[in-house]
Amino acid sequence: MGTNNVKPAEGKLGVLCVGLGAVATTFITGTLMVRKGLGKPVGSMTQYDKIRVGRGASKKYLHYNEIAPIADLKDIVFGAWDVYPVNAYESAVNAEVLKAKDINPVKEELEEIVAMPAAFDHNYASRLDGTNVKNCATRWDMVEALREDIRRFKAEKGVDRIVVLWAASTEIYVPVSMEHHGTLAALEAAMKANDCEHVAPSMCYAYAALAEGCPFIMGAPNTTVDIPAMWEMAEKTKMPIAGKDFKTGQTLVKSGFAPIIGTRCLGLNGWFSTNILGNRDGLVLDEPANFRTKEVSKLSTLESILVPENQPDLYTDYYHKVRINYYPPRNDDKEGWDNIDIFGWMGYPMQIKINFLCRDSILAAPLCLDLVLLSDLAARAGRYGIQRFLSFFLKSPMHDYTENEVPINHLFQQYVMLKNAIREMGGYEADEEID
Repeated sequence: MGTNNVKPAEGKLGVLCVGLGAVATTFITGTLMVRKGLGKPVGSMTQYDKIRVGRGASKKYLHYNEIAPIADLKDIVFGAWDVYPVNAYESAVNAEVLKAKDINPVKEELEEIVAMPAAFDHNYASRLDGTNVKNCATRWDMVEALREDIRRFKAEKGVDRIVVLWAASTEIYVPVSMEHHGTLAALEAAMKANDCEHVAPSMCYAYAALAEGCPFIMGAPNTTVDIPAMWEMAEKTKMPIAGKDFKTGQTLVKSGFAPIIGTRCLGLNGWFSTNILGNRDGLVLDEPANFRTKEVSKLSTLESILVPENQPDLYTDYYHKVRINYYPPRNDDKEGWDNIDIFGWMGYPMQIKINFLCRDSILAAPLCLDLVLLSDLAARAGRYGIQRFLSFFLKSPMHDYTENEVPINHLFQQYVMLKNAIREMGGYEADEEID
């Protein structure tokens, strides 16, 4: 290991999931099964990937935990909030993602994870009707109640550190308003004034997490941590934040395939993406106001990879459309169709079709694990504020748009950022260029 000043991963790591649905229970159940040697954490970079450190004679390829002190899976303790009064075992069975044989061996541990009442506003997810919700007069009361939950969990479970992970539904779209989101003082005033239009429940979770010294990860496309007020809060509390929206199926394909078109200098006329999805996420996204949040997140990927200004002959006028269709028979088995109209030599048209029959939660679970472990590592390494190196795992990487920063959506450039950050936290040189 190189020389680093990262605090060791001592003691227990609490993981508090906002939402105890398909994604969270697949993540939790899988982690518990892997701990028992009954499952494999396939898809997890922190568990499988190897990175080169050093050059020449000193070059070697190491797992992340051989480079930097990443928490061990056996030290994780789970908790959750949810609008439905369930435990993780009931919820995992209801989600119908994992088979009984992959749930039952950890049934007792799952039954002990009981959903705490959620900070919830029906207006932000009108398709959900849960009874397990906090009775808070204002958004500020929500923050205080959530902070109390975090403190109680820490004391009762004897955990040393906590990471808060949003694995709940997509909220309705909240446009960024500099008047309400531009500074921390403005956001706090809006919370105390119970400004429900500009303060989403997710913002209360993020604020509460940061206030209690917990990194926060936004796994949905909500306007939560990508506002200057929350960046200010992360700087003030010296905590890492990451978001937004787990990059699981179609956007993963897009961020990996668009570079093929760009690198090969082929032209693009249009990219049409459609999805069918039947789980609770699909139900919520069937509401136009909630879909708008997701659409903004999904549309942003392509435009920063195939840039018209860089190649006006190739990318000036392409048409990019994204649809999500709620289709209950599929449940968690999401299907993504991409139709890509490209053109080549002398402008002759060609087509590419991609049909990805994916399992939403099976792809999301390893992302949850990696984001939790790497956010915890970042906190112990003294990295705070926006964690750009976690862009690899997210559809709409956080960036400072007030400074006209363009996010990096190109999968392989994101991978270089990830590797360099791990190297740095391990005390090695960040020796790869992002070209």
